[in-house]
Amino acid sequence: MGALHSRLRRRKLTVAVAESCTGGLLAAVLTSHGGASEYFRGGAVVYSNEAKTILADVAPDLIHGHGAVSAVVAGALARGARARLGAKIGLGITGIAGPGGATPGKKVGLTYVAVDSDEHSAARRYEWPYDREGNRLASVGAALDLLEKAIE
Repeated sequence: MGALHSRLRRRKLTVAVAESCTGGLLAAVLTSHGGASEYFRGGAVVYSNEAKTILADVAPDLIHGHGAVSAVVAGALARGARARLGAKIGLGITGIAGPGGATPGKKVGLTYVAVDSDEHSAARRYEWPYDREGNRLASVGAALDLLEKAIE
């Protein structure tokens, strides 16, 4: 994270997040170094569908049409966080950390992570095999990887 922290500060890039299954862990990691206020605009823990709509402007029809755990919603979270907080880069995470929460076709560990910026937007699907904490940590790692790609 140290090198990423330095690059964000040096390039004067700003980041905002909207995260569900990670419950604020991504924001905690992004703010773990002194000087993070130079690049971290803020974030929202959007655990419920209502929070996704209210705090990250995710349209309810996207949630109902694709499911809260989907690439479409992850992308909308990234865009919504970015727009709401005026950041150059937005990150969105939605998934099923476990141990409960699985539904037909969506098992524990399924996670979507998205990044949104003027130059780079992408959403990735992951199926983590870990326990709750491992799934959360892996999701944060995936978001940091996408952030790295967005600033290359």
